[in-house]
Amino acid sequence: MKKDKQKVLDDVWTEAHIKSFLAIKPHDGTNEDFHMLLKAYQSMRVDDFEQFVVFFGDQNRSINATGLDGRSVLQIINEHRHGAEYASILKSADATT
Repeated sequence: MKKDKQKVLDDVWTEAHIKSFLAIKPHDGTNEDFHMLLKAYQSMRVDDFEQFVVFFGDQNRSINATGLDGRSVLQIINEHRHGAEYASILKSADATT
């Protein structure tokens, strides 16, 4: 049998799709800013994440918000072997460790 759908890789994200992450809400009492920033990091390529951080800042959201364990998204990214570009974006937006 032949597959009827091709796997889509490197799909282009529209501005609206990137901005949709600004509406993501946590369900466990996690800080909203932390949650949406973490979800954006986990879901987006570097260029899309960079654009998201601009939109995030335009809404005066907290780039240094922390999760339930007290860590910021920057602290989490710093633990990831391939997170350097993402960490650089956050630092450019005044994130601190």
